[in-house]
Amino acid sequence: MVRDLKQLVKAYDVRGVVPDQWDESLAYAFGAAFVEVVGGSAVVVGHDMRPSSPSLSRAFAEGAASRGADVVEIGLCSTDQLYYASGSLDLPGAMFTASHNPAQYNGIKLCRAGAAPVGQDTGLSEIRELVESWLDEDGKVHVPAAAPAAVGTLSAKETLGGYADHLRKLVDLTAIRPLKVAVDAGNGMGGHTVPTVFDGLPLDVVPMYFELDGTFPNHEANPLDPANLVDLQAKVREVGADLGLAFDGDADRCFVIDENGDPVSPSAITALVAEREIARAQAAGEANPTIIHNLITSWTVPEVVRDLGGVPVRTRVGHSFIKQEMANTDAVFGGEHSAHYYFRDFWRADTGMLAALHVLAALGGQDGPLSALTAEYERYAASGEINSTVADQAAATEKVRAAYAGLEGVTTDELDGLTVAGPDWWFNLRASNTEPLLRLNAEAKDPAKMAELRDGVLAIVRG
Repeated sequence: MVRDLKQLVKAYDVRGVVPDQWDESLAYAFGAAFVEVVGGSAVVVGHDMRPSSPSLSRAFAEGAASRGADVVEIGLCSTDQLYYASGSLDLPGAMFTASHNPAQYNGIKLCRAGAAPVGQDTGLSEIRELVESWLDEDGKVHVPAAAPAAVGTLSAKETLGGYADHLRKLVDLTAIRPLKVAVDAGNGMGGHTVPTVFDGLPLDVVPMYFELDGTFPNHEANPLDPANLVDLQAKVREVGADLGLAFDGDADRCFVIDENGDPVSPSAITALVAEREIARAQAAGEANPTIIHNLITSWTVPEVVRDLGGVPVRTRVGHSFIKQEMANTDAVFGGEHSAHYYFRDFWRADTGMLAALHVLAALGGQDGPLSALTAEYERYAASGEINSTVADQAAATEKVRAAYAGLEGVTTDELDGLTVAGPDWWFNLRASNTEPLLRLNAEAKDPAKMAELRDGVLAIVRG
């Protein structure tokens, strides 16, 4: 291992290959550093089903305890279950997972008490620097003895039942019509949480890949890649399901498939859930509820929010920006194109499971199919995210800016990358933080215009 941890510590989390980039000795150091930076007399720690997760999470717990923190170990959990534990117990938390990455990867998602995010600007840089100060020239870890000498305790706590109860109090599913739902857990933590959350509801669940297996023997647990939805799409059609749900490896994201086997865009799900959360807030006396959306969700989202008397707020891509803006505006809900959904009533944290319950409630509360229900939220044609390998991202972006600058009715902004908008179309071009890639998202009123826009931008970027 090397002394520089910048390749391991990302913008929002810790993530790398085990044991090449990190191991239990570093996990111990991260536990000690986490307590020193974040503070608090206790922390909660959970982990996913990866082969390396139990030993890494235990090492982290021992490191935290070495700094005097009492550690509550909740064992196997989804990331949003860890957020539930952090919120309900009001404790800082650590979740061991690498989400949808391959089996040899593992990582840590960290939060302060109440599930408040820990990122590069909110403590993660300080944690990295402290751990680096404990590494020698060969990369070996030497965590200094703590003072005072008192060591914290390690105790186990079950939180799955409380997590399920909390979610089901937020969305009433008791009166919905019976639904058949195919669920692809991708051998990830959805196989752990879905049976408990869905227990007793009027749902005929068709389970797929519920066996917890961090080697992902069936497909990657990354529903953002269309290839990983193929099995679920086929199952929905085969069994005549009303819908399909696909969870990623740590089950904090959820993708939705309609009764025809077609994916429902996360922007449409954002709009659907926003409508329900606005109605709930207004019923409670909140005049103009705020909804957060990142800048590459569909134009449909802010249109729907405004139509319903809500206030849409556009923000950068990334959960730390979403959560911060939710705190700033007291927003009731936030959604991203990547199928991360954030709820004020869930400590502003993201939970795909709660979004799934909203979809089930909306579908089961009326008689039509999901495709008809979501059609009103699919007002534009979208390209999806398209990556281009570009050596000089800034130069390529400048060429695109120059090509569209000065065109009548065209506006630009740089909230996150370059966004260019016309009367009935827009596109965003963003540079990857970690790879030589430019990411393009485009949307237009009709498919032909979208294809023209997409191909025109890509010709400049790749030319």
